[in-house]
Amino acid sequence: MPAYAHATSCTPGGTLRFTLLGPGPDTVTVHDATDDRPLLTADVDGPVWTLTVPGDWPSSLYRAVFKSRDIEVYFVVRRPAGDPSAAMLVSVPFATWQAYNRSGIPGESLYYAEEPTRAARVSFDRPGGGPPPERWEDGLLRWLGPAGYRVDFCSNLDLHADGPALLRGYRLLIVNGHDEYWSKEMRDAVESFTAAGGNVAYFAANTALWQARFEDAGRTMVCYRDPVRDPVAALDPARTTVEWAAAPVHRPENTMTGVGYRHGAGAWGDFMDVMKETDYTARFAEHWVFAGTGLRDGDRFATGAVGYETDAALYQDVDGVPRITGGDGTPPSFVILATADLRHWRRYGQGGHATMGVFRLGAGTVFNAATVNWGNTLADPVVDRITRNVLDRLAAPPDPSRWDAIGPAPELAALVACEHAFWALAPDGTLLVRAACAQNLPWHPAPAGAPRDAADDPPVCLAAPREAVRGMGVGLYAVTPRGRLLYRPPVREPARWEEIGTAPDGVLALASADGTLFAVTADDRIRCLPLARLAEGDCSWPDAGSAGGAVSLTAAGGLLFAVDRDHRLRIRLPTATEATWSDLGPAGDRTVIAGYDGRLAGAGGDRLLRWRDIK
Repeated sequence: MPAYAHATSCTPGGTLRFTLLGPGPDTVTVHDATDDRPLLTADVDGPVWTLTVPGDWPSSLYRAVFKSRDIEVYFVVRRPAGDPSAAMLVSVPFATWQAYNRSGIPGESLYYAEEPTRAARVSFDRPGGGPPPERWEDGLLRWLGPAGYRVDFCSNLDLHADGPALLRGYRLLIVNGHDEYWSKEMRDAVESFTAAGGNVAYFAANTALWQARFEDAGRTMVCYRDPVRDPVAALDPARTTVEWAAAPVHRPENTMTGVGYRHGAGAWGDFMDVMKETDYTARFAEHWVFAGTGLRDGDRFATGAVGYETDAALYQDVDGVPRITGGDGTPPSFVILATADLRHWRRYGQGGHATMGVFRLGAGTVFNAATVNWGNTLADPVVDRITRNVLDRLAAPPDPSRWDAIGPAPELAALVACEHAFWALAPDGTLLVRAACAQNLPWHPAPAGAPRDAADDPPVCLAAPREAVRGMGVGLYAVTPRGRLLYRPPVREPARWEEIGTAPDGVLALASADGTLFAVTADDRIRCLPLARLAEGDCSWPDAGSAGGAVSLTAAGGLLFAVDRDHRLRIRLPTATEATWSDLGPAGDRTVIAGYDGRLAGAGGDRLLRWRDIK
């Protein structure tokens, strides 16, 4: 006969009540569900059994097996709010398990989705509500411990009831498998967590497709699936139980997870086996997520991991490289790592795509594998390595000095950011351009039109002011070896370099800050030229102090940044007089740098464009 727990989680030392339906005594054995270790066996005599959780039980997913009733009841032992024992917290999707409980039975389940007899409200005070037969969450949960990772667990209803306090102290939240139903409280808590610098890894898909509400102290889940029947729609539209992206909520899950099921794919029932022949194609193999995998762009990997449902983001190919369009709510910072074209899955359920990626959300980082079955294919060495890369990176304290690859870079003599693009000079003076984003986009020549400059005196360094000053426009400023000061508008169509003045001898690097051009000269000095003075025809460049050994110069946030001869990153104020250089740490092999949107971008000998936060 059946049984159920009165809560989906409890803390060590706390109590958890179980109701047993039907007459007769029973024997219960409690196992750690991540490794099947039996931890407790007890005789049960009566309709209610109370478990007092020993204080030394670790946070984990547990399974209480009632022998004569032949039923398993799952629950989580979680840490008290504000007292984590690990850097990572795994959320277990009890809400989705309950939504599918008794699927197809009229009035008993939220499924099947379009059946008129489906329920709009389901109770946790009933048997069932455990993992589905496919056990989408099982693989990752069983892998974490043997793989050497210490994690805490929570029920996703804990995120609803006490999410902000519960998440405090963790560096990484792991969402695993099939976590389809989220309340507003759950979502608000997770988005606040990432905004404050917390990270999230979604080894999952179909994530947060539906908004749900919880009533009766969390023991009833409500999801009408349409705004007509939901009585809350007229009173509080933001809580209407429809798809998150649908009216009247208009809050696509993509803004939190980076991807969504609307453009994903699904193969259901007898067609699930199509997963076994489906894989990802690597689209940015130089990214840190792929470190140690040996993959190259275009390689296929993770066979069997892609399904049974996937999430995706709208993108378009740019010179063979995918780039987010943002038309579905995906943040512009989303970097596509891998894709799968699953449009042929329409014959199995839903045709679409799968889009693996990573992006910044507030001060946090979000990774999304975009497939339900990722955790069950961890025996694949590439899947294992990617998972470790994500966990090791996102659970560690932030390292602001790390330079992350954002694409290829040829040999560059100068680099600058202007009007949301990176502009660079090749050693022969050719001007190159690509979008200023984290996707691995190629560089393109920016045609110079009919040149007015001598072919043997091309520009060698670049600067770009943040705003126009006294008629001197926003654009690209350059200096040539013969000391000509040039200007060009920052456009991709043909445009001439116009000579607008002169520069000191031996200029090695150029930057613009506070309406002033700053030049590093071969005698290791900084010289400056206010643009307002240039507009009046004055091209004198007074000395502004020591260049501190700088070989590359840029400006960001009202400061001058330099890479010196010892490959150190240096910083000083953009003043017209001597100023102290401060050391910010190693610059790696970066030989040219540019400031953009709170980051420094740079390139060097490894032929990769990289960036890091300015901290």
